[in-house]
Amino acid sequence: MPDDPSPTARALRTLEILRTRPTTTAGELAERLGVTERAARRYIGILREAGIPVESARGPHGGYRLGRGTRLPPVHFTQAEALGLVMAALSGRPAVTDADDLVGAALGKVVKALPESVGRQAALLREYASAAPDPYAAHPDPAVTSSLVEAVAHRRRVRLTYRSESGSTWEEEADPWSLVVRHGRWYLLCHSHRADAVRTYRVDRIGEARSTDRGFDAPVGFDPVALLEENLGTGWRFATRVVFDAPQAEVAPWISPPMGRLEPLGDGCVLVGSTRNPDMYAQEWLARVPFAFRVDGGAELCAAAAALAARFTAAVRDPQPGSEQPSPGETVAGPDGG
Repeated sequence: MPDDPSPTARALRTLEILRTRPTTTAGELAERLGVTERAARRYIGILREAGIPVESARGPHGGYRLGRGTRLPPVHFTQAEALGLVMAALSGRPAVTDADDLVGAALGKVVKALPESVGRQAALLREYASAAPDPYAAHPDPAVTSSLVEAVAHRRRVRLTYRSESGSTWEEEADPWSLVVRHGRWYLLCHSHRADAVRTYRVDRIGEARSTDRGFDAPVGFDPVALLEENLGTGWRFATRVVFDAPQAEVAPWISPPMGRLEPLGDGCVLVGSTRNPDMYAQEWLARVPFAFRVDGGAELCAAAAALAARFTAAVRDPQPGSEQPSPGETVAGPDGG
């Protein structure tokens, strides 16, 4: 369906609104369509003339709804929706332009099924737009993901096999609370019965997930994204403890949840957590915090911070006697004098 204010286009849009919202008043239809209530009723009449049963009910809770057993036509896309679909696929999966890619093949079928007036721009976008691969993105097995979604929806405990980054594998039972996509990676937020604690597992490292007959109760009203962020900094192999000389309020904006939990300590604050990669923790996280700190715990993080400090010290070490260094602002000439 093109982005066209024609009566046909608006009638189809009316049908889509009624499909997604069973009881809709004339006022609500008019607002969604950007027309008057009188015009909205006219589009209802067009649908009825086309043989689509639209029922109406009077009263404060009344409105329009599709008749029972109504067989709807295929899904309609506006041109903006079709372009948005292709752009979202490219953003999340650069390989979607490849017909051999699972999502790419599915997207190609959707684009080909669209009317030419709608699908032409989407096809051009898919053919000529490119996306740089994300080195941190990981795509889990759709079958495993489907099993986990089913278990989350029906609140069923799962038995899963997991492979850690180091290559060790284990089996365990977990209560799957939610699936969260973060920075191109899929995570399972769950209660691990093996650890008797909240855990976040990379879905692409889950080899198998089988639902059991045992149910569970998830936390009431929890925020999956916030809880995932909070727990990304816990449960890892190497403990971390970093003390800052600045107040907690000043340091907090520089600390992301995966780094750990920031707490007040005297006139400063302390960051307590854990990591799977001490070198990355020191080089990418601690090095960018613009406050004085000391690593107060975690032998591996201490070693990583010391190695980083030695590297930077060597980078600014005084030159050997007799070597000439340019003074500030002086340009060094190249071999050709340029």
